[in-house]
Amino acid sequence: MGGVGGARFLVGLKALLSGPEHEITAVVNTGDDVWMHGLRICPDLDTCMYTLGGGIDAERGWGRAGETWAVKEELAAYGAEPTWFGLGDRDVATHLIRTRMLNAGYPLSAVTEALCDRWQPGVRLLPMSDDRVETHVVVETDGQTRAIHFQEWWVRHRAALAARSFASVGADKAAPAPGVLDAIAGADAVLLAPSNPVVSVGTILAVPGLREALRKTEADVVGLSPIVGGKPLRGMADACLTAIGVETSAQAVGRYYGSRKTSDTGILDAWLVHTGDRCDVPGVAVRAVPLLMSDVDATAEMARVALEMAGIDVG
Repeated sequence: MGGVGGARFLVGLKALLSGPEHEITAVVNTGDDVWMHGLRICPDLDTCMYTLGGGIDAERGWGRAGETWAVKEELAAYGAEPTWFGLGDRDVATHLIRTRMLNAGYPLSAVTEALCDRWQPGVRLLPMSDDRVETHVVVETDGQTRAIHFQEWWVRHRAALAARSFASVGADKAAPAPGVLDAIAGADAVLLAPSNPVVSVGTILAVPGLREALRKTEADVVGLSPIVGGKPLRGMADACLTAIGVETSAQAVGRYYGSRKTSDTGILDAWLVHTGDRCDVPGVAVRAVPLLMSDVDATAEMARVALEMAGIDVG
Protein backbone atom coordinates (compact mmCIF):
# COMPACT_ATOMS: atom_id res chain seq x y z
CA MET A 1 0.00 0.00 0.00
CA GLY A 2 0.94 3.60 -0.37
CA GLY A 3 0.95 6.60 1.94
CA VAL A 4 -2.09 8.74 2.69
CA GLY A 5 -4.77 6.49 1.17
CA GLY A 6 -3.21 3.36 2.59
CA ALA A 7 -2.77 4.93 6.02
CA ARG A 8 -6.36 6.09 6.21
CA PHE A 9 -7.57 2.68 5.13
CA LEU A 10 -5.48 1.06 7.86
CA VAL A 11 -7.12 3.30 10.47
CA GLY A 12 -10.54 1.96 9.47
CA LEU A 13 -9.33 -1.63 9.27
CA LYS A 14 -7.70 -1.32 12.69
CA ALA A 15 -10.94 0.07 14.16
CA LEU A 16 -12.89 -2.83 12.68
CA LEU A 17 -10.46 -5.49 13.90
CA SER A 18 -9.91 -4.04 17.35
CA GLY A 19 -9.83 -7.31 19.28
CA PRO A 20 -6.61 -9.04 20.36
CA GLU A 21 -7.50 -12.06 18.24
CA HIS A 22 -6.81 -10.06 15.07
CA GLU A 23 -3.42 -9.24 13.59
CA ILE A 24 -2.90 -6.77 10.76
CA THR A 25 0.26 -6.65 8.66
CA ALA A 26 0.76 -3.91 6.08
CA VAL A 27 3.29 -4.24 3.26
CA VAL A 28 4.27 -0.66 2.44
CA ASN A 29 5.74 0.84 -0.72
CA THR A 30 9.31 2.13 -0.44
CA GLY A 31 9.71 3.27 -4.04
CA ASP A 32 9.01 6.86 -2.95
CA ASP A 33 12.02 6.77 -0.58
CA VAL A 34 14.74 9.29 -1.25
CA TRP A 35 18.02 10.68 0.12
CA MET A 36 17.88 14.41 0.90
CA HIS A 37 20.33 16.50 2.90
CA GLY A 38 22.11 13.28 3.85
CA LEU A 39 18.95 11.77 5.35
CA ARG A 40 16.98 8.72 4.23
CA ILE A 41 13.33 9.67 3.93
CA CYS A 42 10.57 7.03 3.71
CA PRO A 43 7.35 8.97 3.07
CA ASP A 44 4.88 6.09 2.89
CA LEU A 45 6.23 4.22 5.91
CA ASP A 46 6.26 7.41 7.95
CA THR A 47 2.77 8.45 6.89
CA CYS A 48 1.40 5.07 7.97
CA MET A 49 3.36 5.17 11.23
CA TYR A 50 2.38 8.73 12.14
CA THR A 51 -1.26 8.23 11.15
CA LEU A 52 -1.74 5.03 13.13
CA GLY A 53 0.31 6.38 16.04
CA GLY A 54 -1.69 9.60 16.35
CA GLY A 55 1.09 11.94 15.27
CA ILE A 56 0.02 12.87 11.74
CA ASP A 57 -0.93 16.34 10.56
CA ALA A 58 -4.52 15.36 9.79
CA GLU A 59 -5.24 18.41 7.63
CA ARG A 60 -2.35 17.81 5.24
CA GLY A 61 -2.42 14.03 5.54
CA TRP A 62 1.37 13.82 5.83
CA GLY A 63 4.09 15.05 8.18
CA ARG A 64 3.87 15.66 11.90
CA ALA A 65 1.15 17.45 13.80
CA GLY A 66 2.33 20.67 15.48
CA GLU A 67 5.24 20.88 13.07
CA THR A 68 7.69 23.77 12.91
CA TRP A 69 10.03 24.61 10.03
CA ALA A 70 13.19 26.21 11.43
CA VAL A 71 15.52 23.63 9.83
CA LYS A 72 13.85 24.06 6.42
CA GLU A 73 14.18 27.84 6.65
CA GLU A 74 17.84 27.63 7.63
CA LEU A 75 18.62 25.22 4.80
CA ALA A 76 16.94 27.62 2.37
CA ALA A 77 18.96 30.51 3.80
CA TYR A 78 22.12 28.57 2.97
CA GLY A 79 20.78 27.87 -0.51
CA ALA A 80 20.92 24.14 0.13
CA GLU A 81 19.02 22.19 -2.50
CA PRO A 82 16.45 20.85 -2.77
CA THR A 83 14.38 23.71 -1.40
CA TRP A 84 11.12 22.33 -2.81
CA PHE A 85 10.89 19.40 -0.36
CA GLY A 86 9.85 20.47 3.12
CA LEU A 87 11.40 18.69 6.10
CA GLY A 88 9.73 19.69 9.35
CA ASP A 89 11.73 19.90 12.55
CA ARG A 90 9.92 17.02 14.26
CA ASP A 91 10.05 14.93 11.11
CA VAL A 92 13.81 15.45 10.80
CA ALA A 93 14.28 13.60 14.09
CA THR A 94 12.71 10.46 12.56
CA HIS A 95 14.98 10.70 9.52
CA LEU A 96 18.05 11.23 11.69
CA ILE A 97 17.33 8.09 13.71
CA ARG A 98 16.60 6.07 10.56
CA THR A 99 19.76 7.25 8.80
CA ARG A 100 21.94 6.60 11.83
CA MET A 101 20.60 3.05 12.13
CA LEU A 102 20.94 2.36 8.40
CA ASN A 103 24.53 3.61 8.47
CA ALA A 104 25.18 1.31 11.43
CA GLY A 105 24.12 -1.65 9.29
CA TYR A 106 20.55 -2.26 10.39
CA PRO A 107 18.15 -3.22 7.57
CA LEU A 108 15.17 -0.97 6.87
CA SER A 109 12.73 -3.53 8.30
CA ALA A 110 14.55 -3.51 11.64
CA VAL A 111 14.75 0.28 11.60
CA THR A 112 11.03 0.52 10.93
CA GLU A 113 10.29 -1.84 13.81
CA ALA A 114 12.42 0.29 16.12
CA LEU A 115 10.68 3.51 15.07
CA CYS A 116 7.28 1.88 15.54
CA ASP A 117 8.25 0.95 19.08
CA ARG A 118 7.74 4.60 19.91
CA TRP A 119 4.53 5.12 17.93
CA GLN A 120 2.77 1.83 18.70
CA PRO A 121 0.72 1.85 15.47
CA GLY A 122 -1.16 -1.34 16.34
CA VAL A 123 -0.35 -2.66 12.86
CA ARG A 124 2.80 -4.46 11.81
CA LEU A 125 4.39 -2.21 9.19
CA LEU A 126 6.76 -3.96 6.80
CA PRO A 127 8.70 -2.24 4.02
CA MET A 128 8.24 -4.14 0.79
CA SER A 129 12.02 -4.62 0.66
CA ASP A 130 15.13 -3.85 2.68
CA ASP A 131 16.92 -3.17 -0.60
CA ARG A 132 17.07 0.27 -2.16
CA VAL A 133 14.29 0.72 -4.70
CA GLU A 134 13.39 4.15 -6.09
CA THR A 135 10.73 5.16 -8.56
CA HIS A 136 11.95 7.43 -11.33
CA VAL A 137 9.79 9.16 -13.91
CA VAL A 138 10.75 9.61 -17.56
CA VAL A 139 9.62 13.07 -18.65
CA GLU A 140 10.20 15.40 -21.57
CA THR A 141 11.21 19.00 -20.86
CA ASP A 142 12.55 21.57 -23.31
CA GLY A 143 12.63 18.94 -26.02
CA GLN A 144 14.79 16.60 -23.98
CA THR A 145 13.86 13.29 -22.41
CA ARG A 146 15.23 12.67 -18.94
CA ALA A 147 14.48 10.69 -15.81
CA ILE A 148 13.82 12.39 -12.47
CA HIS A 149 13.09 10.98 -9.04
CA PHE A 150 9.41 10.44 -8.33
CA GLN A 151 9.51 12.96 -5.47
CA GLU A 152 10.72 15.71 -7.80
CA TRP A 153 7.95 14.92 -10.28
CA TRP A 154 5.26 14.58 -7.60
CA VAL A 155 6.18 17.32 -5.14
CA ARG A 156 8.15 19.89 -7.11
CA HIS A 157 6.22 19.68 -10.38
CA ARG A 158 2.87 18.44 -8.97
CA ALA A 159 2.84 15.82 -11.76
CA ALA A 160 2.43 18.64 -14.29
CA LEU A 161 5.25 17.30 -16.47
CA ALA A 162 3.79 14.68 -18.78
CA ALA A 163 5.20 11.30 -17.76
CA ARG A 164 6.28 8.95 -20.51
CA SER A 165 6.99 6.00 -18.26
CA PHE A 166 8.02 4.91 -14.77
CA ALA A 167 11.09 2.93 -13.73
CA SER A 168 11.44 1.09 -10.43
CA VAL A 169 15.21 1.47 -10.14
CA GLY A 170 16.72 -1.44 -8.24
CA ALA A 171 13.49 -3.43 -8.05
CA ASP A 172 14.71 -6.21 -10.32
CA LYS A 173 17.55 -7.01 -7.89
CA ALA A 174 15.55 -6.45 -4.70
CA ALA A 175 14.16 -9.13 -2.41
CA PRO A 176 11.03 -8.97 -0.25
CA ALA A 177 11.77 -7.81 3.28
CA PRO A 178 11.78 -10.45 6.03
CA GLY A 179 8.25 -11.42 6.98
CA VAL A 180 6.58 -10.15 3.82
CA LEU A 181 6.20 -13.46 1.98
CA ASP A 182 5.21 -15.28 5.18
CA ALA A 183 2.55 -12.65 5.92
CA ILE A 184 1.00 -13.09 2.47
CA ALA A 185 1.20 -16.89 2.55
CA GLY A 186 -0.32 -17.11 6.03
CA ALA A 187 -3.00 -14.45 5.67
CA ASP A 188 -6.70 -15.12 6.15
CA ALA A 189 -7.39 -12.34 3.65
CA VAL A 190 -5.25 -10.02 1.53
CA LEU A 191 -6.62 -6.53 0.95
CA LEU A 192 -5.19 -4.13 -1.63
CA ALA A 193 -5.76 -0.67 -0.18
CA PRO A 194 -7.09 2.14 -2.40
CA SER A 195 -3.57 3.34 -3.13
CA ASN A 196 -1.99 4.52 -6.37
CA PRO A 197 -2.05 1.46 -8.65
CA VAL A 198 1.07 2.48 -10.56
CA VAL A 199 3.61 3.97 -8.15
CA SER A 200 2.42 2.38 -4.90
CA VAL A 201 0.88 -1.05 -5.55
CA GLY A 202 2.65 -1.34 -8.90
CA THR A 203 6.05 -0.67 -7.35
CA ILE A 204 5.47 -3.30 -4.67
CA LEU A 205 4.56 -5.80 -7.37
CA ALA A 206 7.81 -4.98 -9.18
CA VAL A 207 9.83 -6.66 -6.41
CA PRO A 208 10.51 -10.24 -7.55
CA GLY A 209 8.43 -12.77 -5.67
CA LEU A 210 5.64 -10.46 -4.52
CA ARG A 211 3.28 -10.87 -7.45
CA GLU A 212 3.87 -14.61 -7.31
CA ALA A 213 3.11 -14.62 -3.58
CA LEU A 214 -0.24 -12.94 -4.20
CA ARG A 215 -1.05 -15.43 -6.92
CA LYS A 216 -0.17 -18.44 -4.74
CA THR A 217 -1.68 -17.48 -1.37
CA GLU A 218 -4.68 -19.51 -0.28
CA ALA A 219 -6.34 -16.34 0.99
CA ASP A 220 -8.66 -14.39 -1.27
CA VAL A 221 -7.17 -11.17 -2.63
CA VAL A 222 -9.63 -8.27 -2.57
CA GLY A 223 -8.82 -4.85 -4.01
CA LEU A 224 -10.49 -1.52 -3.29
CA SER A 225 -10.60 0.94 -6.16
CA PRO A 226 -8.72 4.22 -5.73
CA ILE A 227 -10.78 5.66 -8.59
CA VAL A 228 -14.25 7.04 -7.88
CA GLY A 229 -16.37 8.47 -10.66
CA GLY A 230 -13.41 8.57 -13.03
CA LYS A 231 -11.21 10.54 -10.60
CA PRO A 232 -8.58 9.54 -8.04
CA LEU A 233 -9.70 9.51 -4.41
CA ARG A 234 -6.57 11.52 -3.63
CA GLY A 235 -3.42 12.63 -5.34
CA MET A 236 -2.61 12.42 -9.03
CA ALA A 237 -3.07 8.77 -9.89
CA ASP A 238 -4.73 9.82 -13.14
CA ALA A 239 -1.42 11.23 -14.40
CA CYS A 240 0.29 7.95 -13.53
CA LEU A 241 -2.37 5.83 -15.23
CA THR A 242 -2.28 7.98 -18.35
CA ALA A 243 1.48 7.47 -18.59
CA ILE A 244 1.08 3.69 -18.76
CA GLY A 245 -1.92 3.81 -21.09
CA VAL A 246 -4.60 2.85 -18.57
CA GLU A 247 -7.87 4.74 -18.43
CA THR A 248 -8.70 6.48 -15.16
CA SER A 249 -11.65 4.32 -14.19
CA ALA A 250 -12.40 1.64 -11.62
CA GLN A 251 -12.95 -0.89 -14.38
CA ALA A 252 -9.66 -0.15 -16.12
CA VAL A 253 -7.67 -0.38 -12.88
CA GLY A 254 -9.41 -3.66 -11.98
CA ARG A 255 -8.48 -5.08 -15.37
CA TYR A 256 -4.94 -3.72 -14.99
CA TYR A 257 -4.58 -5.79 -11.80
CA GLY A 258 -6.30 -8.75 -13.47
CA SER A 259 -7.87 -11.97 -12.24
CA ARG A 260 -6.00 -14.76 -10.47
CA LYS A 261 -8.33 -17.23 -12.14
CA THR A 262 -8.25 -16.14 -15.78
CA SER A 263 -4.89 -14.42 -16.17
CA ASP A 264 -1.32 -15.66 -15.89
CA THR A 265 -0.30 -12.49 -14.05
CA GLY A 266 -3.53 -11.33 -12.36
CA ILE A 267 -3.77 -10.81 -8.61
CA LEU A 268 -7.47 -10.24 -7.83
CA ASP A 269 -10.29 -12.47 -6.66
CA ALA A 270 -12.65 -9.60 -5.86
CA TRP A 271 -12.81 -5.88 -6.61
CA LEU A 272 -14.74 -3.20 -4.73
CA VAL A 273 -15.82 -0.10 -6.64
CA HIS A 274 -17.73 2.97 -5.55
CA THR A 275 -21.50 3.05 -5.69
CA GLY A 276 -22.57 4.09 -9.19
CA ASP A 277 -19.35 3.03 -10.95
CA ARG A 278 -20.13 0.40 -13.56
CA CYS A 279 -17.45 -2.24 -13.71
CA ASP A 280 -16.79 -5.62 -15.27
CA VAL A 281 -13.50 -7.42 -14.65
CA PRO A 282 -13.45 -10.90 -16.20
CA GLY A 283 -12.86 -13.60 -13.61
CA VAL A 284 -13.22 -11.19 -10.68
CA ALA A 285 -16.21 -10.76 -8.35
CA VAL A 286 -17.19 -7.07 -8.40
CA ARG A 287 -19.29 -5.26 -5.82
CA ALA A 288 -20.23 -1.59 -5.60
CA VAL A 289 -20.23 0.04 -2.15
CA PRO A 290 -19.46 3.53 -0.81
CA LEU A 291 -15.68 3.96 -0.99
CA LEU A 292 -15.24 7.50 0.31
CA MET A 293 -13.08 7.43 3.42
CA SER A 294 -14.96 10.34 4.97
CA ASP A 295 -14.44 9.14 8.53
CA VAL A 296 -13.25 6.11 10.49
CA ASP A 297 -16.68 4.46 10.55
CA ALA A 298 -17.10 4.76 6.78
CA THR A 299 -13.63 3.35 6.22
CA ALA A 300 -14.25 0.50 8.65
CA GLU A 301 -17.39 -0.40 6.71
CA MET A 302 -15.37 -0.51 3.49
CA ALA A 303 -12.94 -2.87 5.17
CA ARG A 304 -15.80 -5.01 6.54
CA VAL A 305 -17.25 -5.50 3.06
CA ALA A 306 -13.81 -6.28 1.63
CA LEU A 307 -13.28 -8.97 4.27
CA GLU A 308 -16.78 -10.31 3.61
CA MET A 309 -15.83 -10.67 -0.06
CA ALA A 310 -12.83 -12.68 1.12
CA GLY A 311 -15.09 -14.98 3.14
CA ILE A 312 -14.27 -13.41 6.52
CA ASP A 313 -17.25 -12.45 8.70
CA VAL A 314 -16.38 -9.89 11.38
CA GLY A 315 -19.97 -8.94 12.21
